[in-house]
Amino acid sequence: MAEPGGRAGRRLFAQYVYAPNALGYCGPADAKVLESTACGHESTTDLTAIARRFSGAWPYQELVARLTGGSDALDERVVRAYWTGNDLTESIDRAEFGARLLDRFTAQAGAYWKHLTPDLLSEVAPTHAFHVFGVYPWSRLLDTGAPQPLDVLDSCRIGLGRVSSLRDETTAVVNARRLEYDGQLRLGADEERVVRYRTGEGSFVADLRAGDTVALHWDFVCDRLAAHQAEYLEYWTDWQLTRTNMRLAGR
Repeated sequence: MAEPGGRAGRRLFAQYVYAPNALGYCGPADAKVLESTACGHESTTDLTAIARRFSGAWPYQELVARLTGGSDALDERVVRAYWTGNDLTESIDRAEFGARLLDRFTAQAGAYWKHLTPDLLSEVAPTHAFHVFGVYPWSRLLDTGAPQPLDVLDSCRIGLGRVSSLRDETTAVVNARRLEYDGQLRLGADEERVVRYRTGEGSFVADLRAGDTVALHWDFVCDRLAAHQAEYLEYWTDWQLTRTNMRLAGR
């Protein structure tokens, strides 16, 4: 029987979650399965069972599917809606989404997530950007003076870059904007960054070449983006930074 979500949805999910999972930051210890799936190889492992163990991404994708009339959290359009944004993201009632999401997180998270209150509803979006900037605690630690909060926020968000060159068989040079903080969060000017694009199993993006627009997650090229997909990612990143900065300004 075919696994729910279809091959395209499963692969897209694996492409975006692989890097932080391989680093041990989220999800179960199944990075090799994710790596293989992200490279387009067939697997007999039930990726749905693995995806359910991503306590961050899975609740969003379940709610996106439910609130847009679907039942499959690994549908390709649902996965895309959460990670980079699309028409489904735009169609969701944010107030309803936020209320349901916070109910779910606060019921399972305990005191560590005590900042997840209705005060956060104005900042809610059905995207990974909201999870990074709103749900994770790192934006609340920016004024400690330590570099880690900003580094984590910049690495964990989905970045947008353009490939300048392939440096070798595993790394590429991309032009991308880093996250900066001076009391407010903003994206800086384009700068060259060396990132990985290939693992032992292969490349997540076939025939990567100079000029490609790509999505970056933890310094890994996880996806090639069409122009409209890049526009959605840019829009929802800017949208989230604006709302998060309103909270930071009123702190």
